[in-house]
Amino acid sequence: MNVLIGLFLAIAVGAFATWVGFDRERAFYPTVMIVIASTYVLFAVMGGGSLQSLLTECAVMALFVAVSVVGYKRAPWLVAAALAAHGVLDAVHARLIVNAGVPVWWPGFCLAYDLVAACYLAALLIRPSFARARTRAL
Repeated sequence: MNVLIGLFLAIAVGAFATWVGFDRERAFYPTVMIVIASTYVLFAVMGGGSLQSLLTECAVMALFVAVSVVGYKRAPWLVAAALAAHGVLDAVHARLIVNAGVPVWWPGFCLAYDLVAACYLAALLIRPSFARARTRAL
């Protein structure tokens, strides 16, 4: 069920952002990526885990923030790749980083959300009208 909710929520957020026009702004999806990356840091704080866990989550977040900034400045495809990579991270996160604050349902939810959001952004980037709007926003 958590995977279905992540899938439908990503579609709903993407469609809403397109309908309202939020995604015409270059900063929209990089900001989404940064918020997504910050959740594991939040979980580390909420779980009251070790300082090592918190610092590891901060380092991972910093990597995704850096890719999002470069994607914002130079290549929006990097943001789509970061979303997809974060989805892959969700699938293996528990094996790599001990974080007691992560809810049991989160990895499946976030995996689905991230991969669908990455595909949605990729579809937008392929659309000629969206590409022209992005070029004008530069």
